Amino acid sequence: MKRVVITASFVIAALVIGLGVPVHGAAATGTIKGVVKMTGPVPPNPRIRMGADPLCAAAARLSGKQPVQEIVVVGSDKGLANTFVDLTGSFAGVPPAPKTPVIVTQKGCIYTPRVVGVRVGQPLRFINSDTLVHNVHGLSAKNAFNYTQPKSGSVNEFTPKAPELMLRLKCDVHSWMTAYIGVEAHPYFAVTGTDGTFTIANVPAGRHTIRTWHERYGSLTQVVTVKAGETATVDFAYKGTEKPVAKLALLVVP
Repeated sequence: MKRVVITASFVIAALVIGLGVPVHGAAATGTIKGVVKMTGPVPPNPRIRMGADPLCAAAARLSGKQPVQEIVVVGSDKGLANTFVDLTGSFAGVPPAPKTPVIVTQKGCIYTPRVVGVRVGQPLRFINSDTLVHNVHGLSAKNAFNYTQPKSGSVNEFTPKAPELMLRLKCDVHSWMTAYIGVEAHPYFAVTGTDGTFTIANVPAGRHTIRTWHERYGSLTQVVTVKAGETATVDFAYKGTEKPVAKLALLVVP
């Protein structure tokens, strides 16, 4: 007959798990999933008039679509795309920033994606895919940069040095070109997809404040409790009457 030895540490661990106290280590994380919706009327997006640059206008004609500023993009189930979602505050023991760059392209005289997130210390890579001159100008007090990209295939990289919500990207050559970049010191952020959904994985167990940011409607916040090994659900709804705070209002495309 085998003897079973129960150590004090084993008993303590069992009690901790039974009481729901967060456990340190890889297992002490969970996932946050949710959706950001637009409950009010969906406003039309302004048309982009590219006549000032014949090459951009030609690219628009080839696409067969009238280009618009994709400010309010709503799916069939009212999901709001291009919304940045993050956890606020600081976190200990976060993994190092990835070496893989976050890519923003210029194609058809439009920045893609319109909203993206990046870690402090992670490269931002800008690629000109058009056969004409573009410019990537980061309007920021913390992470400023300004590059001219004279031809197709031009590539520039910038590594953000400080957290920022949000860094606005503009082209000094084509005034309608704009994008937004959320810079985080931690990896707990996401951007909503075309259906308004988001997922933030490997979140430390505990209570957190989760925030949304939309270029027209500003921020919403909630408190979410994440349990180790489980998925917490958090949904947000914009009515369409919200306004960005004064600092962010300066970033909104008219």
